[in-house]
Amino acid sequence: MTKKVDPAKGHSMSPPATIEPKIGPRRSRRREVGQDDLDLLAQLSPRPALTDESVWRAIENAAEQIASESTTPLALDRLEKRLCDTSEKWPLGSRIAARLARSRQFLSGQRQPVRLSVVIPVYCERQRLLTPTEHPLGEGWLDRKFQQLEWLSRGLPNVSWEMTLVDDGCPEESGRLIEDRLADRHQDSSAKVLFLEKALRERHPALEGMHNANESRKGGAVQLGLWEAAKESRVGSVILFSDADLSTHLGQAGLLVDGLRRPGKAIAAGSRRENESIAVKEASRDARGRLFIYLWKLLAPRLAYLQDTQCGFKAIHPEAIRRLLPMVRERGFAFDFELLALCERSWRASVQPVPIAWIDSPAASTTVERDPYLGMLQSFERISRSQLGRPAPAAPLADIIQSFTEATWAQAVERIAPRLCGIPPHLESVQPRITATDLAVLSS
Repeated sequence: MTKKVDPAKGHSMSPPATIEPKIGPRRSRRREVGQDDLDLLAQLSPRPALTDESVWRAIENAAEQIASESTTPLALDRLEKRLCDTSEKWPLGSRIAARLARSRQFLSGQRQPVRLSVVIPVYCERQRLLTPTEHPLGEGWLDRKFQQLEWLSRGLPNVSWEMTLVDDGCPEESGRLIEDRLADRHQDSSAKVLFLEKALRERHPALEGMHNANESRKGGAVQLGLWEAAKESRVGSVILFSDADLSTHLGQAGLLVDGLRRPGKAIAAGSRRENESIAVKEASRDARGRLFIYLWKLLAPRLAYLQDTQCGFKAIHPEAIRRLLPMVRERGFAFDFELLALCERSWRASVQPVPIAWIDSPAASTTVERDPYLGMLQSFERISRSQLGRPAPAAPLADIIQSFTEATWAQAVERIAPRLCGIPPHLESVQPRITATDLAVLSS
């Protein structure tokens, strides 16, 4: 594989040699997805509630049936295309089941061990940690994530998993509650809890430059978890992180593993904005998100092949973690972007977008409460300029965005974001609708 030059150090770098694992699917006789399968899919929920366990069991059962040894990957390709092209005729649960089936089918074909190491940052998630019967906003997400990973690995002897939960300096002591729940309900599990404040006191190398837990907005917790997971990685390890909610079913982890096995890929990034993605979100978040994505692509065109940098579902090769994480300095919500930018700088086009199913869980969300879009956009501009360089056409836009206040951003969301409605993600960059002049008017 061709060596790339690291512009920061001036010497050549090669992608991690182990990014292309020596694993592949088993070959066996299989059949097409049959009418019985289609009838089963048609009976699934049109709008699965995140906390309705019976609905999700039905989706998982359908996925497991479709992903049987007798179904070919090509048959699943055709099924997903059919469901996507005629989505108005199918319940949402059917498309989610197809994604889960794809994930499980891929893992079932692996001859070598696959060890999923899942990192979950925790901050003010105490309410969602409780069950729906214990609190109105409860999701019982910890128990459900265990159940999802157990479903994914059930009957697959080459697939195992472990979980690392990281308390991000939570004032509600979510980490202690999780320890209690693990001791009470999951004593035999491969799960542990780390505490950001304790790691800071011990001067953990993953947190170099941090002085206290208040500097972290998810990023510090994820970096600590990734560092520890990479340190303990073994043959077949795939390290991924996910948010502390039920928005993304962890049964889709096989999709990320599939993305990482492709030549030259160091990160598999879950995406809610591909043609095959399933995304259900609250309208106001969608408007802010569209404007945010449109603007950062203008600022960082080298990463514009990615439609979604902020989805909290990514897998990273252990060697890439070891090489990139020491260079990450962003501890807030923009840490994903810095990691992706460093990856792109080191190995061009080394991030694989992966379409996933995702349902918004806005209740008690730290992202909703903090509304971090403007801060992230300004951080994106600084990171892109530092790691990838600033293209000349982006300079006027970058200066204006750095001068924005929250009030200016709110005006942009209200007056400019509607221009982006109806534009498919892959056409946003070729159908310019917003200029630096448009934003300058808001700032004046």
